Amino acid sequence: MKGSTLAEREASGRVARERSKRSSHRAVGEIRRDPLNLIRESSEGRITKLVALRYGRMAASPLAFFRGSAILQAHDLGHVPHTEFVLPICGDSHLLNFGGFATPDRQLVFDVNDFDEASHGPFEWDLKRLVASFAVAARQLRLSRGAAHDAVMSAVQQYRDRIAQYAQCGTLELWYERMTFDRMIEAVLAPEGRRRIRRGMEKAAGRTHEGVLDKVAERVDDRFVMRDMPPGLFHLHDGNTLFASADDGFRSGDGRKLIDGAYADYLQTLQPDRRELLAQFTIQDFSFKVAGIGSFGARCFVLLATDPSGKPLFLQLKEALPSVVARYFKSKQPRHEGERIVREQQMLQATNDIFLGWATGPGGRPFYVRQLLDLKMSPNLEHIDTELLNGYARVCGWTLARAHARASGKAIEIAAYIGRNDQFGEALADYAFAYADQVERDYDAFLKACRSGVLDARTDEDMAADFRV
Repeated sequence: MKGSTLAEREASGRVARERSKRSSHRAVGEIRRDPLNLIRESSEGRITKLVALRYGRMAASPLAFFRGSAILQAHDLGHVPHTEFVLPICGDSHLLNFGGFATPDRQLVFDVNDFDEASHGPFEWDLKRLVASFAVAARQLRLSRGAAHDAVMSAVQQYRDRIAQYAQCGTLELWYERMTFDRMIEAVLAPEGRRRIRRGMEKAAGRTHEGVLDKVAERVDDRFVMRDMPPGLFHLHDGNTLFASADDGFRSGDGRKLIDGAYADYLQTLQPDRRELLAQFTIQDFSFKVAGIGSFGARCFVLLATDPSGKPLFLQLKEALPSVVARYFKSKQPRHEGERIVREQQMLQATNDIFLGWATGPGGRPFYVRQLLDLKMSPNLEHIDTELLNGYARVCGWTLARAHARASGKAIEIAAYIGRNDQFGEALADYAFAYADQVERDYDAFLKACRSGVLDARTDEDMAADFRV
């Protein structure tokens, strides 16, 4: 509401409660749908031979299934009333899509770190994905309902309090706001949690390009060649190729087409100084990379380049599939899916990868590009207890509030809509538990389909046995 006074903007936030009551957010949406059909839809356009492995990874647990089936929740949310506070959202803000990475000035910061589903949508869609993920994760960790409720409320209350704080900030002040790990752990974690996070930070310090070069590559004659480590990382040898005839542009014989064409296209999306920086690197090798769950089966490559001193740089070129959010919430989008991901990330994330860009690959497929490894740090649920889960929920809630406030300029309206009490939070807690129930029902149907052969699901071990290395 450009030109409106502060009081008018706060009033518009409160008026929005009449159109979308805070208590209405308990509704889980339209769940009379066949989850298998939607999951099959979300697999369309992916590499056929990897879809079975995608299903195998999703079958590992309810949380893994939740991570790989963002289309289900987007579908369900698309069938319930929403607030009119539409802004760039992550679209897949579950608890494992937050983490640490290095800024250009080499500080370790905490932020949202996955934007494959990013799009314009109602702000509460991100919050609902987040709280549902905490409810599902708490059950998987066999924590009590009370502990799960505390984690959900911690996330929502932190979002509420921080969005109210950001409503008081100036535009530039908010734009420059970022969460360093030191600031984060001191603000929301207990002493034991701080010690455990600091140990994780020490490990992350070794996750640099140079730190992993010896693990994934070797020198052959006068250049570096990445090792084949299937099914996670491998060259597209004729005997190992995953691609069908429709993907001829990705076959090993056409590899330079991918590099020369897509890479040149990618460079044009960067600032001039970043292009000059990359001009100092020489491409050594590239491989196919299999990773993740949600975007599993998309075409993804790792490019290894070195500078004149032989120091490495790993870039990831990942296919940009259409957002499930955009499927169920229509809004104006860039024509290029890679550009969509990059633009939304630039708005939501406090500090972006200096090499973030996009490209068009063979067959006109859209890609986005980023550094593969740069001090990255992600949570390990196996080592999270009740106290640490609560602290982590607060951090995620805070981070999401900062992202929304920065990207939208609507912190005043959102803060006024949420208010100061727990009505909104309790509604989201009820939603989180109800939706966790739905996830378990969908997961059971999915497992039954996998076990009966209706869906072909394979493990990483099964897939590795197919490779000849």
